Amino acid sequence: MTENEMREFLTKAKKAARILAAADGGARSRAIVKMAEMIEAREAAILAANAEDIEAARSAGLTEAMIDRLALSPKRIGEIARGLREIAALRDPLGEIQDGWITEDNLKIEKVSAPIGVVGVIYESRPNVTADVAALCLKSGNAAVLKGGKEAAKTNKAIENALQAALQAVNLPADSAALLPDGSREAVAVLARQSGYLDLIVPRGGEALIKFVSEHARVPIVKHDKGVCHLYLHESADYEMSEKIAINAKVQRPSACNAIETLLIDRRIAAEFLPRLAKAFAAQKTELRGCEETRGVVAGIRAADESDWSAEYLENILAIRVVSGLDEAIAHIAKFGSGHSEAIIAQNYAAIERFLAEIDAACVYANASTRFTDGGRFGFGAEVGISTNKLGARGPMGIRELTTYKYKIYGAGQTRK
Repeated sequence: MTENEMREFLTKAKKAARILAAADGGARSRAIVKMAEMIEAREAAILAANAEDIEAARSAGLTEAMIDRLALSPKRIGEIARGLREIAALRDPLGEIQDGWITEDNLKIEKVSAPIGVVGVIYESRPNVTADVAALCLKSGNAAVLKGGKEAAKTNKAIENALQAALQAVNLPADSAALLPDGSREAVAVLARQSGYLDLIVPRGGEALIKFVSEHARVPIVKHDKGVCHLYLHESADYEMSEKIAINAKVQRPSACNAIETLLIDRRIAAEFLPRLAKAFAAQKTELRGCEETRGVVAGIRAADESDWSAEYLENILAIRVVSGLDEAIAHIAKFGSGHSEAIIAQNYAAIERFLAEIDAACVYANASTRFTDGGRFGFGAEVGISTNKLGARGPMGIRELTTYKYKIYGAGQTRK
């Protein structure tokens, strides 16, 4: 797309955003419910399009992890629709008075939540993101510009058709949720430059995508960066709890960004507990890569090198490192973590509180799986992404993270002296 073509496309989104900002909260919620109904009504067409995408993905040699992220099923379609209804049921985030006061000039000031405007989201593989982001943006009064991966092009188009049909059915503009017409890398660069037309851009995907968008963006950016997540087993950890959480955090869905990639274990329990843990992972067909000390306790596993500590496998592969204690665990995470999600298993309260306080990540867990870092599990219905930014949105981005604020000032003829 040329600059002019992109601006023409975004002008429609901007017009839609103004209509959404003025729309009644109930109307926006009804539109999202209609989206859920339309997704269900068009299940067969969406699954047929998805089957074509999967066939093409296999022919192109995509990994099973990528195909798992791409694949839809009647169950996953149902989950998408359920997520949309949960978003629709959330309290309207717009017009909320966050603060208010009267100044010495007798001006009444209110700080009120407001939509951001036009939000561009660039993502890979998972077609459910198309529906999730459209609904989150709609609920928060924003227009959504969506750019999915080429591997899901037909699925995303089928979902877009359903979403836009729902919007038109309730007399809201179809341009409130639209796929970028040009799926090329060059079009993404053009999109990211449109500071007068686009208000926020959210890239969620691989490191290369994040870097590319960051280099070209002329608009505010919220990064959904990679998830190099850790689980640390403290010397006070309960073995049964540790095994259950470790297996869940790695194996339940290895392709998710909130799955752990490295397990850290205290030296004081490594010799006793690592063999049991390795056996449990072997039953799940998890490939283990260990430090020298780990391999001294568990024979036959592959040696981990320096690159493993910063790897986001997104597969059923786990790196294991024995650490001397809490200090070394925190230092390892500080060096190799991506700021996504980190967890400790411990019965020692002081160790838990220190870990939660000192680990610099969007989400820090005590005695729970990192797999809960998810907008739906946080009660947001879904998420635009998991922000690893420190300013603005951080962690799962729901409807509140898609709002800004404005100051409303009420006077009675005051002029400044």
